[in-house]
Amino acid sequence: MAAPLILLPPLVVLGYLSGSWLGALSVCRLAGVGDPRLSGSFNPGFSNVLRLHGRRLALATLVVDAAKGMPVLGLAILLGLPPWAQGVVGLAVLLGHSYPLWHRFRGGKAVASAFGVMLVLTPGVAAVCAALWVLLAWRVRTAAVASLSSAAAAPLASLWLAPDYVIVVIAFTLLVLGRHVLNIQRLGRGKEPPL
Repeated sequence: MAAPLILLPPLVVLGYLSGSWLGALSVCRLAGVGDPRLSGSFNPGFSNVLRLHGRRLALATLVVDAAKGMPVLGLAILLGLPPWAQGVVGLAVLLGHSYPLWHRFRGGKAVASAFGVMLVLTPGVAAVCAALWVLLAWRVRTAAVASLSSAAAAPLASLWLAPDYVIVVIAFTLLVLGRHVLNIQRLGRGKEPPL
């Protein structure tokens, strides 16, 4: 077990680097539309791209942000790293997305990236959270409510479906909740923009 753990630091670096590729920026540049960090909620993520530029570009953003960490996570699993170490690599992906060095640490809120990470590490938990997100986004029409609720449900789902990853999923949840502090404040004031 010790030999694969030697590879954890480079995998963490790779995770951070892959996470720091902001899908919204690439998608919007390729489509020739404005930087999503300059309008709307100023967030480079799925929800803001959906509000500003429609479903097609939002879906492309979601795919990039969910998939970008999958290769390094697959490598961590292939090398036989234990669940906690796989989680550290996954957390590095989320930190790269949330705090990318080359974008002055102005990143996204890690919801789509967390979905992608959990899809690799805990697919059942990812499916439950995605279903809850879609249901709430459809009923409440507010991305923040859907994101906060699905993030809060993730540790409970992992207790049931992926008990070896509970601590990992709690860490992901805390990061996502922390990235939504402004949304929580706006929700309290009734000023959170709808989808």
